[in-house]
Amino acid sequence: MSFLEEIERRKTFGIISHPDAGKTTLTEKLLLFGGAIQIAGAVKSNKIKKSATSDFMDIERQRGISVATSVMAFDYRGKKINILDTPGHQDFQEDTFRTLTAVDSVIVVIDVAKGVETQTEKLVKVCRMRDTPIIVFINKLDREGKDAFDLIDELEEKLGLLVRPLSWPVGMGQDFQGVYNIYEQKLVLFRPHSKQQGDGSIEIKDLSNETLDNEVGERAANKLREEIEMINEVYPTFEKEDYLEGLLSPVFFGSAINNFGVKELLDCFVDIAPTPLPRITEERKIDPTEDKFSGFVFKIHANMDPKHRDRIAFLRICSGTFIRNTNYLHVRKEKKMKFSNPTSFMAAKKTIVEKAYPGDVVGLYDSGNFKIGDALTEGEKLHFKGIPSFSPEQFRYVLNTDPMKSKQLNKGLLQLMDEGVAQLFTKEVGNRQIIGTVGALQFDVIQYRLKHEYGASCSYEPVHLHKACWVSCEDTTKLNAFLSRRKRDIAYDKDKNPVFLAESAWTLQMAQENFPDVQFHFTSEY
Repeated sequence: MSFLEEIERRKTFGIISHPDAGKTTLTEKLLLFGGAIQIAGAVKSNKIKKSATSDFMDIERQRGISVATSVMAFDYRGKKINILDTPGHQDFQEDTFRTLTAVDSVIVVIDVAKGVETQTEKLVKVCRMRDTPIIVFINKLDREGKDAFDLIDELEEKLGLLVRPLSWPVGMGQDFQGVYNIYEQKLVLFRPHSKQQGDGSIEIKDLSNETLDNEVGERAANKLREEIEMINEVYPTFEKEDYLEGLLSPVFFGSAINNFGVKELLDCFVDIAPTPLPRITEERKIDPTEDKFSGFVFKIHANMDPKHRDRIAFLRICSGTFIRNTNYLHVRKEKKMKFSNPTSFMAAKKTIVEKAYPGDVVGLYDSGNFKIGDALTEGEKLHFKGIPSFSPEQFRYVLNTDPMKSKQLNKGLLQLMDEGVAQLFTKEVGNRQIIGTVGALQFDVIQYRLKHEYGASCSYEPVHLHKACWVSCEDTTKLNAFLSRRKRDIAYDKDKNPVFLAESAWTLQMAQENFPDVQFHFTSEY
């Protein structure tokens, strides 16, 4: 297969939602239809020992939430599908924001009962800023929920999306009978918990056909006819070009836990979703069809296999062909590196890849060389944009509760910070270590992982801080004067960059007024 054909085969997308909308369950069912797994795992059920394929960290299996982005790949209808299942919980939105830089389109999952929730609004806003193509999947139709038209209105009002339903429910909850697939003009009857789908699909090109009445009953059939007529009158005609430009979002209905509506979503996705898109660097635009290889690291994960203490950098390939055992330039370190065992993923299961193409995500074993945002190229110095670390909003002093394990604690903290879930600051006065996070749940995750993956234990002590700001100044003398004068409020991040720890908004304002030449940055990407 030629290089261009390989690019055309690839579809790389992320799944985003508010917690508990069924995002990880939908990922499971997509893998099931793709033949990548045989049994779908129950994310929350304690009765079922099998856990969700994409939730591979112990803490995720115990709590039934995703706290790390998982990468999975499978083949379906001649295409190679790369799924990035992101954390839904707001405390891990930073990981999700970075993951969105590595995808070409997204599927947004909405709970039929809860409708559009705050976390979904934030994530969709990021997608819309980048004109990322969006498909919406309204989930849990087997339960009672909001009226379908009300949900469509919410999508338009709260998310600012222009939408077009491509499937429509027949009933809901106890009365749920199936969906009419507008895209393929088929009625798909609901059969709860069927292992595979396809046996309940009836082709109905003309809704006036009495087959519809026979299958769902006269009352439900008439209601469906009215609603489809209204959809065709009110909503714009679906045009693939509008979707690809991020101007129009198709909407599908289903019940992921029952394997229902997922195949329609997947089939349409394969037809319309974009192939790998260009990427922007500080220097120029990178087109996927370029001969020369380039890619960037958007995530780092320590201890994917706790028995081996491995650390993996996730690399999104942007152009050219990545070839195993080939020397590539690590742009930030300005040194050549080669990788003998690059891997592709099925969540925690890894296989070695010889070649990878634009759109693919490969895992590189890393001994501490990579940071999030690093670029690999065949020699050109490129700096990919839009992969920041955000200023933390919650802070704790970290205390070692087992002095015999100091080495393990330090190693664990450094490796977990490299993943980008939290940031470590060391105070200049007293050398005390402070962990800064975007949300409180991250403190529990860090504590849990330190204990179970590194054998180290820690506790926290509150520290009252308003903001952590990176500081810079073109005049080194003025910067040094600021660092000296405010020594008690200065700490250094793990890369030895100076950070100003402001106790209150007033403290920050005063520092800015007293030192007008010093710049205060709220992301590390300055």
